[in-house]
Amino acid sequence: MTVIYPSPIFGPIHSRRLGVSLGINLLPADGKVCTFDCLYCECGFNADYVPKRPMPTPDEVFTALEAKLTQMRQEHARLDVLTFAGNGEPTAHPQFAKIVNGVMALRDKYFPEAKVSVLSNATLIHRPTVFYALCKVDNNILKLDTVDAGYIRALNRPAGHYMVSSVIADMKAFQGKCIVQTMFLEGSYNGKDMGNTADRFVLPWLQAVREIAPREVMIYTIDRETPAQGLQKASPETLDRIGAMVTAAGIPVSVSY
Repeated sequence: MTVIYPSPIFGPIHSRRLGVSLGINLLPADGKVCTFDCLYCECGFNADYVPKRPMPTPDEVFTALEAKLTQMRQEHARLDVLTFAGNGEPTAHPQFAKIVNGVMALRDKYFPEAKVSVLSNATLIHRPTVFYALCKVDNNILKLDTVDAGYIRALNRPAGHYMVSSVIADMKAFQGKCIVQTMFLEGSYNGKDMGNTADRFVLPWLQAVREIAPREVMIYTIDRETPAQGLQKASPETLDRIGAMVTAAGIPVSVSY
């Protein structure tokens, strides 16, 4: 079932990787805005969910977030993390940096123990405003499903010009203040094998991870219905094998089955 999230605030929900998470959706509430068009995206394909409504303004985000945080604190609710996620790529919002600053100030006021996370596909981290905003958050989580250019075109389907070597170089510029998040899966799409768990994918990816030297790697697999039929979960044994390789490289890893 396709999920289009409310905007600008949704949840809290329980995240496999982050705990109790309050979502911050900087994209319209009626569709997707993303620089990727991943076959596995729970929000569906971009062309099927073209929004008509605008992105929320910073003031709309701050007002809605403060109201929700006030309510949660009054109810003595638990909150582990405020997560920029939702219907696409959060860093695509033209005022992303301003919103990050305001969100962190509200976090400090209402739930100072909670973390601020951003789930990004890393396509826009070359922009200085995006880069420096991501340097401020607690969990700068950047997608890297593979380093194989052909596979990226088939699975992630980036818009415009995309060079994985440039993205890796931009990730290295964080000097370890980032988390690499990777989707491993099996199956096929339109007759093409879409598995990325074989060594011919994993070993070059692992070398790139070593170069990026993130503080952590998050490995996960399909958890919800995908818009592309034929994709399958990677097995726990496969994920554990890849996770052990990351551990052997001296990098902390979390695995979500």
